[in-house]
Amino acid sequence: MLIIGIAGGTGSGKTTVVRKIIDRLPKGEVAVLPQDSYYRDSSHLPLEERQKINFDHPNSIEFELLQAHLKQLKQGDAIDQPIYSYLTCTRSEETIRVEPTEVVIIEGILALTQPELRDLMDIKVFVDCDADDRLNRVIKRDIVERGRSVDVVLNRYEDTLKPMHLQFIEPTKRYADIIVPQGGNNHVAIDILTQFIQKNLKVSV
Repeated sequence: MLIIGIAGGTGSGKTTVVRKIIDRLPKGEVAVLPQDSYYRDSSHLPLEERQKINFDHPNSIEFELLQAHLKQLKQGDAIDQPIYSYLTCTRSEETIRVEPTEVVIIEGILALTQPELRDLMDIKVFVDCDADDRLNRVIKRDIVERGRSVDVVLNRYEDTLKPMHLQFIEPTKRYADIIVPQGGNNHVAIDILTQFIQKNLKVSV
């Protein structure tokens, strides 16, 4: 099993990179564990309190469960991946069954912040992108997918996203084996990464 960690700032294009890698690999050989699925359940808090949660701080993620699930997959056991809703800020009672595959991708802004998790990865990738481009994508996404106003998004960017990026996310670039500038638009970097994965898959077979 090849384990790949893909990190980068909010709106950097991580999801696009992951999707393009999956499209170029044999169907059924890649499982993705999104960091966002492992946000801690906040159903015990009032909705107003839930909406104030700092989702860009490592403490918001149940990394212990993510690491446990990754070890289970390495051992050949299936897992029940949580489902998290940004609208309610709670975990669903339903889960997603994930079977062991040849390639497992862990994707999220904080994916490279934990030493224990990094130690389980065979390749560590940081998707880099200009702050202006990331902000533009965040505004569009949060308005459409999360029902937030432009003012709310901009305030959240200044108060939370930007300082958390500088404190926790940007520093993890030093741990990356591969840095992908321009996100999903960097076809050369995606080709190199995909070829590396394919080569390792052939060796392991």
